[in-house]
Amino acid sequence: MAEQRPRGSSGNPAVLLGITAGALVVLGLVMILSASSVVSYTAYGTSFYFFKRQLLWAAVGTIGFMVFASMDYRRLKGWGYGAYLFVVALLVAVLLPGVGALKGGSVRWLDLGPFSFQPSELAKLALILFAADILSRKPERSLGKFSHTLIPLMPAIGLLTLLVMLQPDLGTTVLLGAICLCMLFVAGAPALQLIPIGAVALAVGGVMAFSEDYRRARILAFQDPWADPLNTGYQAIQSLIAMGSGGWFGVGLGASRQKWSYIPNAHTDFIYAILGEEMGLFGTLMVLGLFAFLTYLGVRTARRSCDRFGMMVASGITIWIGFQALVNIGAVTATLPITGVPLPLVSFGGTSLVVSMAALGILTSIARHAKPLPKRASTRPNVNRAPIAEVRTAVSGFFDKGHERARRVRTASDAGRSSGAQGAHRAHR
Repeated sequence: MAEQRPRGSSGNPAVLLGITAGALVVLGLVMILSASSVVSYTAYGTSFYFFKRQLLWAAVGTIGFMVFASMDYRRLKGWGYGAYLFVVALLVAVLLPGVGALKGGSVRWLDLGPFSFQPSELAKLALILFAADILSRKPERSLGKFSHTLIPLMPAIGLLTLLVMLQPDLGTTVLLGAICLCMLFVAGAPALQLIPIGAVALAVGGVMAFSEDYRRARILAFQDPWADPLNTGYQAIQSLIAMGSGGWFGVGLGASRQKWSYIPNAHTDFIYAILGEEMGLFGTLMVLGLFAFLTYLGVRTARRSCDRFGMMVASGITIWIGFQALVNIGAVTATLPITGVPLPLVSFGGTSLVVSMAALGILTSIARHAKPLPKRASTRPNVNRAPIAEVRTAVSGFFDKGHERARRVRTASDAGRSSGAQGAHRAHR
């Protein structure tokens, strides 16, 4: 067991992770209250319906965060296979007639009384634990053999992504593939393996993206939304109008005009657009900064993890949160196709929020058990100091010689002035 090292809260990644995640959750609650107020009042007669539900899920997520943050993450090492099989069973159940709930043209939810549960969100965390368990048990040199990479990791991940693809859920499928490839890269898999795996993943993703008319229209619309402004390009155009209306500091919290049914899914996938309208460029950059800092803390935690399993889990969670935020913001700003991926910790969605906070709790646990920060001098590369010493000696010798020459000149000048003064004195006498 690695002992926790005493450190001040100002430099403790575990504390900083909690503060950063908490700031994003609080900001998300504020924006959900504003962005969902119109649709909430129209559908339920109160402006607080979606806010209250998200507040409840935030409380559940906070408990999950604290539970996982306080436990030793190494206890999760045996959970990978169980979590994987559990998620596969849930994903199969979603596809069964009469079991999965159809919403928005996709079958992604399981109805549990008054609540809905989205198994594909849990699949991200299950994939990370499963892949980290397998990759951490393999010596790094064995990953150079294709068989060690393919078995049993790739068939298992292929099954998981296939089940998500059948819902259909293109955004989560892309995320699962990206997480898998990045974890293989972190584990030390050679490029000769990653390139063909990535090529196959891109080919499958391309076929999936263009197999349905609505997906193909979405992908083509982001290149020129104004080509079809009332249909495929409508959502992207309204999002850009919202962000452009915000200016530097926004129109003010609650004062958005685009949330009045102009932007579909304003409180879910496109909450970043409402944030840009109400808080302006300052608000959008603040959110970007929080996600960038969260990613930095995740990378730092992975690098200082006390074992290979912790490094793999920390890397997977960091890739997941950071890449998902990038995909969502790219869709909102019309720089990437719209894939229906929510903004982590900010968008409305109970399953996404609870699972993301639980994952960040695991990341916090890894940060708590991380290796001590080395001394500042030891973080520098181990270079040969002899040339530097020689240069320093040469430079100091040059200046010493210069000082010596200047001293001799001054001495000679003083002697000349002294002899001149004595000669003038004798002549006067």
